Amino acid sequence: MEKTAPEILYQVAMPEPTSHLFEVSLTVKNWQDPVLDLKLPVWTPGSYLVREYSRHVQDLSARVNSQVAPTKKISKNHWRIVTENCASVTINYRVFANELTVRTNHLDETHGYINGAALFFFIPGLETQPLVVEIVPPKLDWRVTTTLPSFPGKLNTFVAKDFDTLVDSPFEIGTHRVYDFTVLGKPHQLAIWGVGNANPEKIIEDTKKIIQVEGDLYGGLPYSRYLFLLHLSAGGFGGLEHRDSCSLNYNRFGFRAQEKYHRFIQLVAHEFFHVWNVKRLRPKELAKFDYEKENYTRCLWFCEGTTSYYDGLIPLRAGIFECQTFLQNLSRDITRLLMTPGRKVQPLSESSFDTWIKLYRRDANSDNSQISYYLKGELVSLLLDLLIRSRHNNQRSLDDVMRKMWQDFGKEEIGFTTEQLQEVMESVAKTDLSDFFQRYIDGTDELPFGEYLEPFGLQLKGVMEKEAVPFLGVRLQTENCQEIINFVEFGSPAMVAGIDPGDELLAIDGMRVRSEQLNDRLNDYQAGDRIQVTLFHQDELRTLAVKLTAPQPSGYELVSVKNPSEVQRQNLSGWLK
Repeated sequence: MEKTAPEILYQVAMPEPTSHLFEVSLTVKNWQDPVLDLKLPVWTPGSYLVREYSRHVQDLSARVNSQVAPTKKISKNHWRIVTENCASVTINYRVFANELTVRTNHLDETHGYINGAALFFFIPGLETQPLVVEIVPPKLDWRVTTTLPSFPGKLNTFVAKDFDTLVDSPFEIGTHRVYDFTVLGKPHQLAIWGVGNANPEKIIEDTKKIIQVEGDLYGGLPYSRYLFLLHLSAGGFGGLEHRDSCSLNYNRFGFRAQEKYHRFIQLVAHEFFHVWNVKRLRPKELAKFDYEKENYTRCLWFCEGTTSYYDGLIPLRAGIFECQTFLQNLSRDITRLLMTPGRKVQPLSESSFDTWIKLYRRDANSDNSQISYYLKGELVSLLLDLLIRSRHNNQRSLDDVMRKMWQDFGKEEIGFTTEQLQEVMESVAKTDLSDFFQRYIDGTDELPFGEYLEPFGLQLKGVMEKEAVPFLGVRLQTENCQEIINFVEFGSPAMVAGIDPGDELLAIDGMRVRSEQLNDRLNDYQAGDRIQVTLFHQDELRTLAVKLTAPQPSGYELVSVKNPSEVQRQNLSGWLK
């Protein structure tokens, strides 16, 4: 006799929002095995860090056929319930939710936000079963917004076709504002929670442009509807892509100043670009998620870095940015790369692979030992785009790579390998990129900006302050009225002398110095001078002799070459349109 498939039903209530506790009830019907295993994800797709969501679970209990059932915790995220001779199992638990990020749950008197990986258990072996989720708001005027389809005839009840879909469909519950709009014949929503100076009409106007440009790039929109969920917070920043939605967290008063608004629009463009690159077009290692451990890939530089390149290019094409803004943003990012010593230590592919232990777990030595695959991936993508364009007179570009990757791997969601990614890039560029990949992706050679920018009439120029000071190699931060050294650059005069992160700086040549005074004090010296630096090292008073070296650039900027040729002008115009 064939087994009846189990039914999985969740109910999520929040009767006391100020307690920050979601009260969850999971009912499994038609269960016929002697034990029921429940596991909570340890990470959420799109944010590559083991976050141990189970640490927020409390008060778990179970009932079998209305009787209390024995439960046992097997591991950090794994519970087992004895279920012999049962027809129905109900598990009740509560989840503490007081962390307002796009990766976590949040509940207070104003709203509830659910990130599925941080709230819902999966049952091993039943990950592909459909799930029903009923949301019970604490107040009559609270609405529920999600991209999951509604369960017919039941208020605030939704259906996920499988666990992956449930994880990929956040919920916003409260009195948020919802705005409907249409682009390329598809319905979209903007849901805003929080107060601030966001202008929904302007956001929607520019978001429509973003959707149009990205949709045109890939040849249409691969979803039936899409939700932009925006949280206005005190000082947050971040985004998390989902299959048919994205969660955005932005400073509540960061929409009036043009530079801050442009940064927000780049966030929108970035997360929306993931509709294709990551959510449907992704590395083979991420084709099927393992929610219990790290999922390693060496291609995050393409998933996130290439997306970061386009999050500046798309607003330019949409007419939201001007060319000067785009080039200024690139200059800023090149500066960040060239002022991060870790670029000489960690290859880009290794940065992708080691994200689980490095990118989100920064320490005082991080800038010396690692580089962000977002940042360097963006600039490697820039070079690849320029390489392809210069070889083919702007008739081919990185756009063609993205389209071919989408056609070959994204539409059918089959996953790609590192080798296949390189092969597609080579087929578009019509050149062997083995040396490029070996040096700039798998190696730590300096990126040859000058060589790749020259055909476009641009050059990279180091910026020196008018009163450039000799180089010491430390960064200071005032903490509790103490001047704490929080970074010492590898190979710098400070490191050679024995200065460490965590040391408290007291004086230079016997005179007290504060963080805001440091450059002024160093300006009194020349490269080659020796200064006496007095500090506390683990409460021990020390005075160290430090030999200063030559001033270093404070930044880098992209500028036009003198007297650009007609070919250079045409190349630049074709790139920036």
